[in-house]
Amino acid sequence: MTRAGTEEDLQRQRDERYIKMTQTPVPALIGRLAVPTIISMLVTGIYNSADTFFVGRVSTQATAAVGLAFSVMAVIQALGFMCGHGSGNYLSRMLGAGRNKEAQEMAATGFALAVLIGIAAACLGNLFMDPLCRLIGASDTTLADTRSYLRIILLGAPFMTGQFVINNQLRFQGKAVYAMAGLLCGAILNIVLDPLLILVWGLGTTGAALATVAGQAVSFLVLLFGSSRGDNIRLRPGNVHLNRYYIGQILNGGLPSLFRQGLAAAAAMMLNKAASQYGGDAAVAGMSVVTRVMALTSSALIGFGQGYQPVCSFNYGAARTDRVREGFWFCVKTGTAFLIAAGALCEIFAPQIIAFFRDDPEVIRVGTAALRWQAAVLPLLGFSVISNMMLQSIGSGVKASVCSSARSGIFFIPLILILPRLLGLTGVEMTQAAADLCAMLLAVPLALSELRRMGDGEGREARSPKDKERE
Repeated sequence: MTRAGTEEDLQRQRDERYIKMTQTPVPALIGRLAVPTIISMLVTGIYNSADTFFVGRVSTQATAAVGLAFSVMAVIQALGFMCGHGSGNYLSRMLGAGRNKEAQEMAATGFALAVLIGIAAACLGNLFMDPLCRLIGASDTTLADTRSYLRIILLGAPFMTGQFVINNQLRFQGKAVYAMAGLLCGAILNIVLDPLLILVWGLGTTGAALATVAGQAVSFLVLLFGSSRGDNIRLRPGNVHLNRYYIGQILNGGLPSLFRQGLAAAAAMMLNKAASQYGGDAAVAGMSVVTRVMALTSSALIGFGQGYQPVCSFNYGAARTDRVREGFWFCVKTGTAFLIAAGALCEIFAPQIIAFFRDDPEVIRVGTAALRWQAAVLPLLGFSVISNMMLQSIGSGVKASVCSSARSGIFFIPLILILPRLLGLTGVEMTQAAADLCAMLLAVPLALSELRRMGDGEGREARSPKDKERE
């Protein structure tokens, strides 16, 4: 096939993508994009929980150690999501506006920045390993397990940040199936390796870490291969432009993700420290199990919202704000209905859910109380999560950052400092639920103000880079 023929085919595929994203009925389009993303999020949640499940067969201290290290993994993921969501939001708006060159340059720049950040995290984390373990709450009894798990996890940081970028960029191009395939390959490998390395070969927390990193590396390679297929944007070194404009756009679109994930990591550290102070290793293990269970429960909602994000950003760039608003309310209603059902199940079967991970009476007692508190307010996440995704996707960086910081930062941090002092371990157990309630109340005016502005016909088109800033 001639080069001219290839270019014609690519242009035809781009035209078909534009028609699909701007003319397909919104509920059907979101559903089509959300199904593979929901599957990806659920499988990712399952394999994130697999480490907790299998090390739970080893000891309470090992369970606590994996829970402690999860906060560091959350920081690495936050950095990957920052680059992935920041570059993905921008390139989707550019595709909607017909500016393919800018989209290609942003894709390569976001990927390169993420890999560099991952390398830096791996080096610094291993250089300051013991202070890092103490910072996240490791005690004398959990230090060895935390160190052995975290040292290996950090070596996989470049794969982790890189795969999150490619995954999100594919989603924002409307190619959720490619994104799903990459995550599934790594997740399945991790789930298969966990019992072999942890239980059969007796490697404990070291085996759990090796399984996780192996899965991350495979996902990275599969996603990298997938990004070069069809009309997907190619990641070419010549398109990397680490200049002020592109980094600024990544930060504008990605800081909400960094705040959301990064503050979640900080919140997990503070929660573990408070749990350790008021209940010891068993309380840390119990709260760690609840964190994983709630992450798995909310992953379906997040996957559904991620199916909305490319619809939101693409149509915002194409000046179809009516479709942005329609998609928002569809996702809020559907997501809330799902969370009501999930919350009811968690309320009823809380003891059995905690015991599935760790059959220790004290772990079950603490975990059951915390899970029931969080399940009671779980339906509120429907509005707050979708609001954050909408604000981020349209480039409203300040409002999105405030919204994303609310749950684990603006409200959680003062509450975790106050409630345990007043109520002891009960205060630790109920802090996240109280923060979720406050976060939803804050999300309402932030989201409605943007929806009202779009309804008044004030939607803004995506902007092109200034030539002088693209050196």
